[in-house]
Amino acid sequence: MNLAEPINQSWQARLTLGFERRDAATVLTRREHCGPLRVQKALYPEGEAVCHAIVLHPPSGIAGGDQLEIGVNVGPGAHALLTTPGAGKWYRSAGAWAGQRLDYDVAANATLEWLPQENIVFDGARADMQSRFRLASGARCIAWDVLCLGRRAGGERFERGEVNLATRIERDGKPVWLERGGFCGGSELLDSPAGLAGFSVSGTLLATGPNLDTGLLTACRQIASAETEARIGITLLPDLLVARYLGHASEAARGWFAALWQVLRPAVIGRHAQTPRIWNT
Repeated sequence: MNLAEPINQSWQARLTLGFERRDAATVLTRREHCGPLRVQKALYPEGEAVCHAIVLHPPSGIAGGDQLEIGVNVGPGAHALLTTPGAGKWYRSAGAWAGQRLDYDVAANATLEWLPQENIVFDGARADMQSRFRLASGARCIAWDVLCLGRRAGGERFERGEVNLATRIERDGKPVWLERGGFCGGSELLDSPAGLAGFSVSGTLLATGPNLDTGLLTACRQIASAETEARIGITLLPDLLVARYLGHASEAARGWFAALWQVLRPAVIGRHAQTPRIWNT
């Protein structure tokens, strides 16, 4: 190696998963990885019909220049629930962008649940997060994300850096939800009533599938947040329920989304919610 050449210390990681329905079971049939992204094993805490998978990122933090790609294919009639063991941490960057790409294909009458723990974006980070969900006819999906700007518990605000966000949901090739946004550290938008209104934690839950009606909307709106100062809202759109959270406590945000999931899952997916054990560790 030429010692005069710069050393590339960034991680380029890719994880590809495939789930198939075999008789009454959902089976993890494809598991390929490159770099530090893993799923160690398929889990069946609620029986063979639902396959749980915990997405591991061993470095535990994402630094400038790191690029993570996760691709998931859920075959016809299969049911996959994916989560993470802990918060994602986006570290301060000297200038390079870090990125995460989530690409999910959910076949006819299949179900995907993407229920990760929060993303914590450190002051000075440059983070680009993109999610795309391609749903076929009859597919069901519940997904959420929680974003923490700065480490409030340590007195850190998001004064420098940038965050770009993009989420796209399609059904049979037609857009159901398109959203793009971004935050610059220290910008007026962070404190503006039209932006984050001074809150450091924001989150979105998206649910699409059958039985999205005004009765379900009313039941969800009766669920309060444990954080009394938080601002919450739920909207019913064609083929989509959207829940929003603004506050300062990521634990409260996840708790509110989990409570909504307890109501939404039986209605949309037809199964009672069973909390993944990893959330309690």
